[in-house]
Amino acid sequence: MSRWKELPAELHPHVHQLIVRLRKLKDHSELSTRQLAAKTGYSAKSWQRYLNGRSLPPREAVEAMARVGGDDPSRLLVMHEIAAQRWAEGRVVTTDATENLSTTPAHPPTTEQQPAGRHLRAAVTAGAVVTALSVSAALLLAVRLTEARAQLAHDRGDAVTTAPATVSASFVPVIYTCRLEQRDGRWSAGLSPTTDILLSNTQVGLEVAEAQCLLGRAGTAPGEIDGVFGPKTRRAVERMQKRNGLIVNGVIDPPTWQALREADPK
Repeated sequence: MSRWKELPAELHPHVHQLIVRLRKLKDHSELSTRQLAAKTGYSAKSWQRYLNGRSLPPREAVEAMARVGGDDPSRLLVMHEIAAQRWAEGRVVTTDATENLSTTPAHPPTTEQQPAGRHLRAAVTAGAVVTALSVSAALLLAVRLTEARAQLAHDRGDAVTTAPATVSASFVPVIYTCRLEQRDGRWSAGLSPTTDILLSNTQVGLEVAEAQCLLGRAGTAPGEIDGVFGPKTRRAVERMQKRNGLIVNGVIDPPTWQALREADPK
């Protein structure tokens, strides 16, 4: 378990909550900062800033951490969305406060200026009350939005957490490490335990990397273990299916998963 530094006291509670969750995912993954950088595409120094509260991680980094830590990316991204709003609001408030301090008069107002000063203070107080009410309403709305999205993800069940993604413009290439081991006659690479998710062209993620590792063990290596289902992976799947007497369709379906996890290399 990592010994984390105490987060800055000025962090908004929602930002604090996000960073604590990211720290728990890193601890759960048992990866060092360098290993985390290799799996997510973000440098070790960047992760040190993110996990110590010095800067807010981008959306893609949070999504990558969810994949590595085995968490629900939809729920984590909702937390990031709210934290990003609070992070931006915190910077605006800090800037406004600095400007107010720099314009505060060094001497108290004269007797003639006091009535105007009282009106100004009253206006500022009223504005602060309105702002506080607006922030409270925004926080309540954000909490309800989070709860609604979490309930939607729960209702969808495994469909949310097991549906593999596809290649997009924001995809960050990652090289995965195969940790092959056999338990109860079944092979695993330590990336995904799935036995029934359908995988085909353009899909990406841990499930694809798991299949690539098992294809290499079966003697039909697909090239780099990058979690991308491309032409090399498809050809490797077809060779493996042909060797095991399966339907040669280039798609990793349940029978192909079974063969990958149970068959001996040929």
